[in-house]
Amino acid sequence: MADLYPVAGSKIYIGPAKATQASDFDASDFSALSWTLVDGWTQMGTVGDASQVITTALINRGRDVKQKGTKNAGSMQNVFAVIGDDAGQIALLAAEASPSNYAFKIAFDDAATSPASPVPTPTIKYFVGLVTSAQEAGGAANTVRNLNATIEINSNVVTVAPNP
Repeated sequence: MADLYPVAGSKIYIGPAKATQASDFDASDFSALSWTLVDGWTQMGTVGDASQVITTALINRGRDVKQKGTKNAGSMQNVFAVIGDDAGQIALLAAEASPSNYAFKIAFDDAATSPASPVPTPTIKYFVGLVTSAQEAGGAANTVRNLNATIEINSNVVTVAPNP
């Protein structure tokens, strides 16, 4: 039975501007990129495809028939504790000011050592997206300032399985 892993310890990285493409990305499309860790990540948003539903009302059947349509990887709404001099947060803010798509990488903390693999690799997710918002939010007196950043995922999400 597989182990369960917490979100704690996961990391999100921003890469350079990266154009979308007509075909799906694969891991090799992200292998030569330079990555910057975005520090202060406190809340991870959703990531992954959802299909649009095409509904056709068939009069003679008295029933709606549904098919899957195009896929949309969604909006990833993340929260970060504001760290003003963090290079990753600075890059995220710059990406919000840009019309370009950027490469993103999430590394989960699920690598486990074994005799066969003393240097394991975690599950990695890669995708391209637009940073459409980067807004600061306050809270009560005993909270930190937050940076709420939305990434509109504009590609397939490539998952690289962990190497135990």
